[in-house]
Amino acid sequence: MDPEFIRPTRSLEGRVAVVSGAGAAGTGLGNGRACAILLAEAGARVICADISLPSATVTADMITTEFGPSRALAVQCDATSESSAAALATKTLEAFGRIDILVNVVGIAGAVGTAETVSMAEWAKGMEVNVGSMVVMSKACVPIMARNEGQWRGSIVNLSSVAGLRGGTPSLLYPTSKGAIVNLTRAMAAHHAGQGIRVNCVCPGMVYTPMMSSPTSGPPMTPEAREIRKNRSLLKTEGNGWDVAAAVRFLAGDEARWMTGVILPVDAGATCATSTDVPGVGSGT
Repeated sequence: MDPEFIRPTRSLEGRVAVVSGAGAAGTGLGNGRACAILLAEAGARVICADISLPSATVTADMITTEFGPSRALAVQCDATSESSAAALATKTLEAFGRIDILVNVVGIAGAVGTAETVSMAEWAKGMEVNVGSMVVMSKACVPIMARNEGQWRGSIVNLSSVAGLRGGTPSLLYPTSKGAIVNLTRAMAAHHAGQGIRVNCVCPGMVYTPMMSSPTSGPPMTPEAREIRKNRSLLKTEGNGWDVAAAVRFLAGDEARWMTGVILPVDAGATCATSTDVPGVGSGT
């Protein structure tokens, strides 16, 4: 066997991961919380960043309880603020000495309405949170990743949605912002390849997370609505945060070392469903 062909490992031992939006309502399993836990399970030390420190602390406590002390740190961070993101990066270096992985999870359903009815102030806020936050967090973390030694110096995984691939209704903001993340990922992959930093994207489909029952996201989802969502996929099932996080963990690690600019649907086949009994994919994924 050629000694130059180094076998990839699933372990993230020695790596430090920053997960934005790592909190979730109560002890619920959101995408960010699931990502933080699975990265820790693979051996990474994890910065659990969230605008709500109590929520981030719950996630960090889950990690340290299961995997041991000093494996996670909760940090309050407004991912849309350059100063807040810079402070987060500084705290990460102080605690763990490096940054290897950035997972951009922060996102909201955002402004409601069509081009005729949407509030432009709410539109701007939604784009800032869903798209701008990923730029802000990357701006803080990329220079630190670039200092790492070796051929592969860093990995960024952005969370979009199948709505960013297929569009959706009823509102304009959500699918537009999620589509922007897709091309943001491709552009970043080109920009940072020379620095040894890979940038990929996961597009979740009909996953059920605490966001689905959050008062800020509208009325709680009814059992009937959940059944409709299940039928939007070929497998006729509903995913959860673990399904999304497993894809993120793969893209973040060495097994995906030859992958960058990849847009990976995790959707039970929703993006390739063509049957007439499969409704169009909308927002809320």
